[in-house]
Amino acid sequence: MSMSTTLEECLRTTGARYDIVRHPYSHSSVETAVAAHVPGDRLAKTVVLEDEHGYVAAVLPSTHSVRLSELWAKTGRHLTLAKETDMRELFKDCDLGALPPVGTAYGMQTYLDEALTRQPDVYFEAGDHEALVHMDVDQFLALMGNAERVRFAHRNQSTSV
Repeated sequence: MSMSTTLEECLRTTGARYDIVRHPYSHSSVETAVAAHVPGDRLAKTVVLEDEHGYVAAVLPSTHSVRLSELWAKTGRHLTLAKETDMRELFKDCDLGALPPVGTAYGMQTYLDEALTRQPDVYFEAGDHEALVHMDVDQFLALMGNAERVRFAHRNQSTSV
């Protein structure tokens, strides 16, 4: 698989400037950062959450974890981790675990952790486990224009940058 068609269309319609960074197959965002030789704080990962109102995408640095209590307080929603089978259905054109951050393109409300807004550039999954999209932070923030910016993540203790 290459870039997801949904992401490709989203990038095209927004006129985003980006490049593709190829890397050896990886299983996790931490592995991806190492394999692609990119700083983990600049690699955005997407976590899909759900509640009785539907699904949301939470986008945060790969060096961080979602603090659900913060997200609950800021959204008023009691979100929990979505099931793997649901993610396969929601992101049909992506490999499981290689979800792009453009949740709105997949019909989901998206929350963007503020830590990513302070980076000079951002990398994120293109829809498979061997390619990243790379763009400067202004392009990324324009792409994520419909995402709500909130602080909901905390740095993992064992992760280096």
